[in-house]
Amino acid sequence: MRKRIWGWWFFDWASQPDHTLLVTFVFGPFFAAVAANFYLDQGLAPEAAKAQAQTVWSLGLTITGLLIGFGAPFIGAMADISGRKRPWLLGFSLMYVAGAAGIWFMDPAGANLWAMLACFGLGFIGAEFALIFANSQLPSLGDKDDVGAISGSGFAFGYLGGVLALFIMLLLFVEQGNGKTLIGLDPVLGLDAETREGTRAVGPFTALWFIIFMVPYFLWVKDDAGTGKRGSLGDAVRLVVKSVKALRHRRSLANYLGSSMLYRDALNGLYGFGGVYASLVLGWEITLIGIFGIISAFAATLFSWVGGIADRRFGPKPVIVTSILMLTLVCITVVNMSREALFGFELSETSKLPDAIFFGCGMLIGGFGGILQAASRSLMVRPTDPAKATESFGLYGLSGRATAFLAPALIGLATTLTGSARLGITPVIFLFLLGLIFLRRVEAKGDQV
Repeated sequence: MRKRIWGWWFFDWASQPDHTLLVTFVFGPFFAAVAANFYLDQGLAPEAAKAQAQTVWSLGLTITGLLIGFGAPFIGAMADISGRKRPWLLGFSLMYVAGAAGIWFMDPAGANLWAMLACFGLGFIGAEFALIFANSQLPSLGDKDDVGAISGSGFAFGYLGGVLALFIMLLLFVEQGNGKTLIGLDPVLGLDAETREGTRAVGPFTALWFIIFMVPYFLWVKDDAGTGKRGSLGDAVRLVVKSVKALRHRRSLANYLGSSMLYRDALNGLYGFGGVYASLVLGWEITLIGIFGIISAFAATLFSWVGGIADRRFGPKPVIVTSILMLTLVCITVVNMSREALFGFELSETSKLPDAIFFGCGMLIGGFGGILQAASRSLMVRPTDPAKATESFGLYGLSGRATAFLAPALIGLATTLTGSARLGITPVIFLFLLGLIFLRRVEAKGDQV
């Protein structure tokens, strides 16, 4: 069993760079910069070009998020009918690898923006669907008192992989404005800095990382016994509809799915706009944002491991409540901080206090964000029937993705109304608090029937 757990942990290690490298710290900012320059060349004013670039990126994330959210329960139900998970996970892993590798063909002049957004979307969908099947195996790895620690350690191990992958990319591949990497080298393997090959290599690098480190998973995590049935889409639809209707009689689970939908959306908004805040409000360069990312991910590694221990000791619900409260306080701090002032107190023009505070906030966001995700996965096990695990985690995926557009849309609206990127983060606070309100009605030990 111990080897099986390690194999399951390696899925987190292999897949974490999808978020660390592609979504947040390398490809996402690179795509936005290329798109902004492209629209600037098309005649848009600088601010309009930046806004259009952010709109395109947000649109891509919204579409992929909706496809994942509404597709996950049905695909999960089909897997539950057959009892097999590994064939599905393998298929979506291949999607992830193909999509990530395709990012290599990104044109630095922006001629193929939509094609590259489609490549990213293909990989992102593959990674998220594969995650649902991996998560659904958590109930079989231990009893309900142990899954919290197993989940937390898995997230810690995954974040450690993300840190290492980002570290390698910044040191050896990603070009700065002078064409050199963070340590003053030319991009390795003879990659051409002029055409941004070092940065574009993030796609093949992420794909290769996944291929190599998924080997322990496929060697050590064996599939459950098949049922001998072949589920059709119609069967899956009927099964999901039945599960959704059953939520009327499972108030605790329904409230938990609603709660997690809100606070996970808030967390994703915080992750998605943390780098934007650093750039627009504090004026940080991409290299400093990358270092910020390493520190945040390293904090997430340590915190997730500690959070897993706390989950085993106190249960996942108190851990989730604590994490939401800490992240809310971080958001309040961020909203009330700028280069000029902190909670209304003026700062000197040369003050480094905002930088130091935001680095601290980054550690807390990474740390308690990691704990929140791990404990949420653990709490979902409580009401889950192991025979319907993939279906249940498909509903969990739906709750986490059905409103994937909400945080970006509210942040965009608040930014427009206030004219401030700093105040635009405010809606995240209310999403966290709403999630906390729904969480009060969730039974800590689940309501499995």
